[in-house]
Amino acid sequence: MSVRRHLPHLLARAGTVSALTMITVAGTTLGPGTAQDADAAAISAKALRIAASKRGSPYQWGAQGPYRFDCSGLTRYSFRHAGRMLPRTAAAQYNHINHVSRAARRSGDLVFFHTARGVYHVGIYAGRGRIWHAPKSGAVVRLERIWSSAVWYGRVG
Repeated sequence: MSVRRHLPHLLARAGTVSALTMITVAGTTLGPGTAQDADAAAISAKALRIAASKRGSPYQWGAQGPYRFDCSGLTRYSFRHAGRMLPRTAAAQYNHINHVSRAARRSGDLVFFHTARGVYHVGIYAGRGRIWHAPKSGAVVRLERIWSSAVWYGRVG
């Protein structure tokens, strides 16, 4: 039973104290976003594993997998196979997701590299200052340290 969906009805019929007692006895918590946060974290962790499984795949501009990737093609492929759709380009992905601070970043978040002109690259945060990404022509999907301070972070919800 979805408590969030039925809470207004429960409150109206049983009264606030009785409804909260029923929820507590049933073992359901009312923490804001708790289930959604756990779902997003599981999807991000899966996307991170999928990106890592593509280690060594060649970079190809415009490629979206399963054997060749560009940067946004890798993030799109990884999240699609984890259960979430992302737009095609790095800039569109940045505009599509929830932005988080550097302090709030966690493994599985997206890392967007930018200049004053906008976003030009994206990877998936792997923790300890590293990302999985498809860097450039002639390179392969790899784990690499974040090389710039001009980055923004985002979380796929």
